Amino acid sequence: MKLSVRYNKVNILTSSIILVITGIIYYFFIHLILTNKLDKDLAVEENEIRQYTRTYQKLPLPASYLDQQVSYQPLSGKSDIREFSNTTYQNQNEHEQEPGRSLITTVKLKGKVIQVTITKSRVESEDLVRIILLITLGVTVILLFSLFLINRFVLSRLWMPFYNTLKRMKSFEVTKMETVNQDSTKIDEFIELNQSVDAMTSRVKRDYRELKSFTDNASHEMMTPLAVINSKLDSLLQTEPFTAQQGALLEDIYQATGRLSRLHQSLLLLAKIENNLINDAQEIDLKVLIESKLRQFSELFERDSLTTEVKLSNKTVVMSRYLADIVLNNLFSNAVRHNQPGGKILIELSETALVISNTGKDFRGKDRLFDRFSKSNESEGMGLGLAITKQVCNIYGYQITYQKINELHIFSVLF
Repeated sequence: MKLSVRYNKVNILTSSIILVITGIIYYFFIHLILTNKLDKDLAVEENEIRQYTRTYQKLPLPASYLDQQVSYQPLSGKSDIREFSNTTYQNQNEHEQEPGRSLITTVKLKGKVIQVTITKSRVESEDLVRIILLITLGVTVILLFSLFLINRFVLSRLWMPFYNTLKRMKSFEVTKMETVNQDSTKIDEFIELNQSVDAMTSRVKRDYRELKSFTDNASHEMMTPLAVINSKLDSLLQTEPFTAQQGALLEDIYQATGRLSRLHQSLLLLAKIENNLINDAQEIDLKVLIESKLRQFSELFERDSLTTEVKLSNKTVVMSRYLADIVLNNLFSNAVRHNQPGGKILIELSETALVISNTGKDFRGKDRLFDRFSKSNESEGMGLGLAITKQVCNIYGYQITYQKINELHIFSVLF
């Protein structure tokens, strides 16, 4: 969820709750004020009746006005009564019941206690409260709608420099040595963000140049002594006969030198892949490439008496042919090297995946299978083949997985 959307939701939700609560409180306060006003009017009418009774020693005539009614009723008791209550009011003009407010009190006249009931209509008060409530609701709706529009459009425009910078950062490629252009803004936080992005891209480009320079220099400097060692060994082997012990020592040196040379080439290749230095992507018919690879490995299959089951569909991928060949070489070599005599290899290519399965013994370290230099004790490899394969898959957005089902070790490249 985007920050602006979440802020919009929280802001509108909080505003709605506050406005609803304040609206309810406002409604009850207005209602209380108007009720108190009615009670004061009833009390004024009560005082007028009392004064009239004391002055003239008789009760005023019962009255029924448009918004007020007065009635009398003798009481047998001597107790005083004075209470306000909500009641109904009979409107003589409209001939209907309306909400009213009444005051029941008593007056004494010639030793008798008379109950006086004064009733006033609450229609005007209720109408006024209703109008105030509708106005409050209208203002609330307008305010919330305004907040929504402000948060949606104004905030989106305020955040535009951030999203533009983020978009350019996503498309930034260090191999092209490009800069991240930024929009001009007056917001301090975005200015600081742009400065941080500039500093970060400068450091990345500097580190990339240093790494590329190191890789090139290391490649050149290491290949030269390795070539000299191999040349000297070849010359030494051609000079004169050696004893069996000397021959064994020279063979060990020759193997170690070849292993060092392969290790150097693998690490150099891994560095190039990680830094995206191999960018000759093209359309490749993967089915044709696999068929070619099967012909190349046919002698190894026959040597170990391995049977192959092949099921290939047409599949075209866009990637470097050099890297595609490396991936297939590593997967095929892995299937042969870790197989068992008389075992089998299953190869299946579909529109969604390449699956290579082989029989073989179980081994430990499955969770570190794609790590560098991760290999079993019986393996004669360097433990870089699967790491290189995974790195190539990452570049092109593929996913490589491993699972073991029964006696089969299954590697799947998901396109």
